[in-house]
Amino acid sequence: MKPERIRRKKHHLPRLNYVGEVCVALTACIEAARPIFRKSEIVVTFTDILREAAERNDCVVPVYCFMPEHLHRVIKGQTQGADTWKAICRFKQRTGYWLSQNSSVIWQSDFYDHIICRDESFANQVRYIVTNPVRRGLVENWEDYPFTGSIGFNLKELLSDILTT
Repeated sequence: MKPERIRRKKHHLPRLNYVGEVCVALTACIEAARPIFRKSEIVVTFTDILREAAERNDCVVPVYCFMPEHLHRVIKGQTQGADTWKAICRFKQRTGYWLSQNSSVIWQSDFYDHIICRDESFANQVRYIVTNPVRRGLVENWEDYPFTGSIGFNLKELLSDILTT
């Protein structure tokens, strides 16, 4: 009797859904929840890679937050030709290579993502990301957490309306 193959559930949308002026929220976790993002030099390196991947694919990152063992971010396409999927994959590939050369840590094999469809959903997602360190008890105020930021936006201006609503 042949052993049954385990099939992975396909949870991503078709590729075309990631092209254009779309907004995608993502969470990527480190395997075995190892807390690699406590060192600022690692976060700076990964932020630089995130910036390069986003810019190369006509995207911006309105908000990101490197928690000790995972990363939350929102990636937004800026043009009709923008490709958030390519930005996501380039970031994960380049950081995966960096991890293989500099540590024994690896990303989990996949990530969680969803397309943000409405402004209200965008505001909720940004609010969730910046307050994650507060909910976790790492800081009392989101502004005190050193590994939250934005690429292509002024995060404080973006949040001035969102956090008061």
